Amino acid sequence: MTSTKTTGTFTVRPMDLSPGRAGRRSDAEVVHAWVTHPRAAFWMMGDARLEDVEREYMAIAAHPHHDAFIGLHDGRPAFLMERYDPTEVELKGLYESEPGDVGMHFLVAPPETPVHGFTRAVITAVMKTLFADPAVRRVVVEPDVTNTAVQALNEAVGFEVVREITKPEKQALLSTCTREQFEAATTGADR
Repeated sequence: MTSTKTTGTFTVRPMDLSPGRAGRRSDAEVVHAWVTHPRAAFWMMGDARLEDVEREYMAIAAHPHHDAFIGLHDGRPAFLMERYDPTEVELKGLYESEPGDVGMHFLVAPPETPVHGFTRAVITAVMKTLFADPAVRRVVVEPDVTNTAVQALNEAVGFEVVREITKPEKQALLSTCTREQFEAATTGADR
């Protein structure tokens, strides 16, 4: 859990793939609205149907090396976080792994009212969640080379670009952030 004076409280829970109940949308419905929004173009799911999103996240839930989480801001769904073993998913055979590596994706919900610094607070909460596991020594990401917004956020929390890599779906910037790099980048920041 991460609290700040300006952005509220963040918590993370596993994505729930059960159907929605009366008065409450399912997590798949919530995520479908997020990944099909124009702001989520880099998720490459803009034309996805609800069934496609359900199928994708059921596959992630069944995978032994990939997990999906809903991030809450003051108790309300606000972001999606995926954690994966980069030696088994996404980056298998594409980089030099180290013990304690974990891969990460995150997506912030389209804001109803933009809040300055919110996305940076989200990525900080995501990184704190990952580093809460003492086995995690380094976070590995692979953003699209043209996604300059997320590259700037990554840099702000301590990521360093290793090199450009070719993935089947995109050209990506392999980037890593150790626990020490994260702490140095965020110490003293209002988080």
